[in-house]
Amino acid sequence: MTATIAPAATARDTGALRGYWRTFAALLARDLRVMRRHLLSFTARTVVQPVLNIFVFAVVLPSIGFGAGQAFAAGGQGQSFATILVPGLVASGIVIQGIFAVTTPLIMELSYTREIDDRVLAPVPVWTVGVEKIAFGAVQGLAAGLVVFPAVLLIHGPGEAPRVDFGNWPLLVAVLVLSSLLTSCLGLLIGTLLPPHQLSTVFAIFIVPMMMLGCVYYPWATLEPIRWLQVGVLVNPLVYVSEALRAALTPTVPHMSLAAVLAVLAVGTLVTGGLALWSFKRRLVG
Repeated sequence: MTATIAPAATARDTGALRGYWRTFAALLARDLRVMRRHLLSFTARTVVQPVLNIFVFAVVLPSIGFGAGQAFAAGGQGQSFATILVPGLVASGIVIQGIFAVTTPLIMELSYTREIDDRVLAPVPVWTVGVEKIAFGAVQGLAAGLVVFPAVLLIHGPGEAPRVDFGNWPLLVAVLVLSSLLTSCLGLLIGTLLPPHQLSTVFAIFIVPMMMLGCVYYPWATLEPIRWLQVGVLVNPLVYVSEALRAALTPTVPHMSLAAVLAVLAVGTLVTGGLALWSFKRRLVG
């Protein structure tokens, strides 16, 4: 009897998995369609801050004699400041967009529009809806990083073009994917824990410090004279994204151990993703 029941059970399981995948794909396709309709605003929102940062630090300040580029270059073994900025600004684009692409809509859906209720009624486990939100946030984070690349590569002062190495592209792809997944998982976790009226508070007490202390404008190794700060910023996920991109794009600039940052990104994605899906399910079904 066991021999005749097992194939039937296996067939049912396979059919259920196919149904889950089709529903997941439909949810993701719907979100991608909405994103495509707002592509212009997405691009503007993603590019403006990195472009202004690199324009001020790598073009304006050196041109008016403040020498910011030279000062930072001294800490980067003679590299131009534009070279140091490229990985950091791409990292900040991925992290900020990856978090807010999930957090902001999710808070609205859980509080005001209740659109999430329709998705939960889909014939899939609740966690599947959470996984779709993580996937969509990762897509937006990855797209943000790719959109920022041309801007930070082309905007620089005379003779200060960034030296970027795309030779190790498999590492670059791995870092981009892991970073996008980590930040979208973090966005889902924040979105399920944060009350709606505190969304603006996140920007003030979380996003701004994360940006300023995320090794966007300087390599982590240059913080060694301020040892307590160098250790303290290790709780910041942006630090690991910035340093991983430095290892992939500007290997001649000082950066953290590649094995260490990849391990943090991978383990952090698994742990944060698990916590986020647990919190998402608990928030919806109790």
